[in-house]
Amino acid sequence: MPQRLLEIPPPAEPSDPLAALLADVVQLRDEVKRQGAGRVESWGGRPADPVGAARALNLGHYLALRSFDLSQLQDRLASFGLSSLGHSEARVMSALDTLIVTLRRLAGEKAGPYPPPDSLRTGERELEAEAELLFGPRREGAPRTRILATLPSEAATDPLLCERLMLAGMDCARINCAHDDAQVWGAMVAALRAAERKLGRACRIFMDIAGPKCRIAAVQAPDKQRIVPGERVKLARTLGKREPEPCFTINFPHLVDRLAIGDDVVFDDGKAAARVVEIDTTGAVLECHAAREKGVRLKADKGVNFPTLELDLPPLTPKDFRDLDFICHNADIVGFSFVQRVEDVELLQDHLAARRRGLPPLAIVLKIETPLAVRNLPQLILRAVAHNPTGVMIARGDLAVEIGFPRLSEMQEEILWLCEAARTPVIWATQVLDQYVRDGIASRSEMTDAASAQRAECVMLNKGRYLPEGVEFLADVLTRMDRHRKKKFARFGPLSAWT
Repeated sequence: MPQRLLEIPPPAEPSDPLAALLADVVQLRDEVKRQGAGRVESWGGRPADPVGAARALNLGHYLALRSFDLSQLQDRLASFGLSSLGHSEARVMSALDTLIVTLRRLAGEKAGPYPPPDSLRTGERELEAEAELLFGPRREGAPRTRILATLPSEAATDPLLCERLMLAGMDCARINCAHDDAQVWGAMVAALRAAERKLGRACRIFMDIAGPKCRIAAVQAPDKQRIVPGERVKLARTLGKREPEPCFTINFPHLVDRLAIGDDVVFDDGKAAARVVEIDTTGAVLECHAAREKGVRLKADKGVNFPTLELDLPPLTPKDFRDLDFICHNADIVGFSFVQRVEDVELLQDHLAARRRGLPPLAIVLKIETPLAVRNLPQLILRAVAHNPTGVMIARGDLAVEIGFPRLSEMQEEILWLCEAARTPVIWATQVLDQYVRDGIASRSEMTDAASAQRAECVMLNKGRYLPEGVEFLADVLTRMDRHRKKKFARFGPLSAWT
């Protein structure tokens, strides 16, 4: 729960509002310094290298700062035309120190010098450097935010597709290891490298391991039957005799035994939702209470989420271990699906190091998809950056289902802020320009979402028939938004519509 800034309320009518404001900001700075250092110690202490230590300490300071309710303080600062601390994520103590010097001077007190101007950009430069490590140097004339495009299977057989995507503005190509196989991935990699040579520029390769994603394994139901609100389906341990209702199994059958009446079950990234209403010796009966108007088909390989359960699944599956053999020698970045605990990161790092003998550390992107991953995000980042270039993906598909759709908007904002404080690049992912990539026409809400994504260091598009056109469209939107905003900082360039 956010704290009030002052434990002891200020006088009802302070005789000198400026002096009172200065005292409050000094108190705030002292508390942020104290609590921030305590947070770093609770995470295991400062990393040995100076850059890692500075990153950890700034993250601790930022989380300490944001543990207070600063809204009234911000209004008081704004009344004097001063910084409201709204852009301090990457430089917390420098921002507070600069503010205190200004307040002392305004109050007529003796004030020391301002922090060196260069210190105010240290965090920003480190974030830009980390983004370059992951996604490559920013191309001249390209938007600040890089574009990550998911390759369809056709990229293995159509040598021109990768070239078209790069010409449209793709900076990084994603290969989803949940689909296809090493032979197809190898053909995709070869096509990308050929396009690089032809165009004379680099394109990073991002491969994400499938992870312990819970999916439908098999379905027993009439062909093309769809579940709609009010209909019942059975989640069975195994498929046996035909049940009176449609029946399906999942790839982690032991989870059926953990279900209780009232638990939620969500299908296909939120396209349908059901609740457990009965449990018997063969499985759990679910009653659908929400679905798209035309209903949702139960199909093998579609995702299944259990938002009310904290799943205890292995962070890496046997398939992931096999896929890492290919990834470690062909990719520039590995996406860690369903990472949740520091021990998960340590396990992946150990396996990467064993396979990368003598090669530079592979970049890791932590895909944040569960409430536990959100809670552990500071520790996950600090463990990952200790040994690997690191980014964070806001994987909005599973994350929205797991935390609830109403919370997604605020959660993606908070992850953006936290990662900026940790000087860690963010990928804004899942259903960006989804309709455009699929059908060739963008919805108005998609365009707004794409514009909001400009605050991240990278935006991911999924595969679709119009993917090259989608990449080009997204590059145009991002370039336009670069004129108006950098992260949360509004740029006041001239308005073009009224000149």
